[in-house]
Amino acid sequence: MEHVNLRMGRISYINASPVYYGLDHGLAPSWLTLVTDVPAALNRQIMDGSVDLSPISAAHYAMNHESLLLLPDLSISCHGPVMSVLCASNLPLDALAGKTVMLTKESATAASFMKMIFAQRGVTPRYITKDVGNIDEIPSDVDAVLVIGDAALTQPWDQRFAFCFDLGEIWHDMTQMPFVFAVWAVRKQVAAAHPNTVTRALELLWASRKSGYDHLDAVIAAGQAKLGLPASLVGTYYQHLFCDMDAPKIQAMTRFFDILYRNKILTSPVDVTFFQPK
Repeated sequence: MEHVNLRMGRISYINASPVYYGLDHGLAPSWLTLVTDVPAALNRQIMDGSVDLSPISAAHYAMNHESLLLLPDLSISCHGPVMSVLCASNLPLDALAGKTVMLTKESATAASFMKMIFAQRGVTPRYITKDVGNIDEIPSDVDAVLVIGDAALTQPWDQRFAFCFDLGEIWHDMTQMPFVFAVWAVRKQVAAAHPNTVTRALELLWASRKSGYDHLDAVIAAGQAKLGLPASLVGTYYQHLFCDMDAPKIQAMTRFFDILYRNKILTSPVDVTFFQPK
């Protein structure tokens, strides 16, 4: 079957590497172009048409659910500590009222999550939103910083700040549920116009992910080489991550969206809708 050309996003962090291993090792067809960027950039690109389907922040899906469909059985999620989404703080969370909290621009989910945590605690910090990458570039008057991705894994946040809170662990302590940080989504108009090609792209992602977990030692070695971290630490990181989307994760994601809506972080309830493969 002939397929139309599709542009597929991929997250530049190592958290998505298992999903793309097969595509990087022979599975990618000529009609599929991969576009690599941070989550916030992919969030914008799926909306402006620069990519057709992509991993995006779960909260970005929630904010734009009327024009997007989730691709089934794909996520970046955790069940407890995630290691790569941290709030590094000079003070306990409850002591940050009126203090300066720097939110990363790179993830809508993590930023929404932080706002939700503070709202539920009745704490109102002063938020600033900037690129958070190099620990040495954090201004001295910042009391807490939200950092995600590879920068959270590689830099000594626990040496600069008195506390390092893992957002996956905070959610699990609150709910005993998994947490979904990122989802894969397709624009509804793309799915409607090219359902067979989107179905094939989805099947390729599933096959690519299987290849990644079948070759997890190679995925770990690549992550080690990219970040300069011990293989044992990278291996532990992948043990904390999940790339599927089962019923408990859907339930947990829906609960997260409901909490965001109740705390007025989302302006409307979210109707979670999945693409139906052909």
